[in-house]
Amino acid sequence: MEALLPFIVQLIAGAIGGNAASAALKQHAINVVARTIAGAIGGVGGGMLLGMVGGDVAATGLIAEGIGGLIGGGILSTLAGLVMARAGA
Repeated sequence: MEALLPFIVQLIAGAIGGNAASAALKQHAINVVARTIAGAIGGVGGGMLLGMVGGDVAATGLIAEGIGGLIGGGILSTLAGLVMARAGA
């Protein structure tokens, strides 16, 4: 269970970051479920990238996992919203 906790933190933080970024940018081309899924996927990717770039120092704390998840989820959800808006226009 201890090895699974950072993954869960990344998923949740990514979903929150994805929804927050889409809400801040007022993106309506992508619905809430898609934002949450894109954010969760981006959160896992962001957490992995932070772990690779930061090494063991950045990957030791759940706070770092959460921050990487928030940033990654926000970025991927924003990109997905932009692509969906561009496809619908």
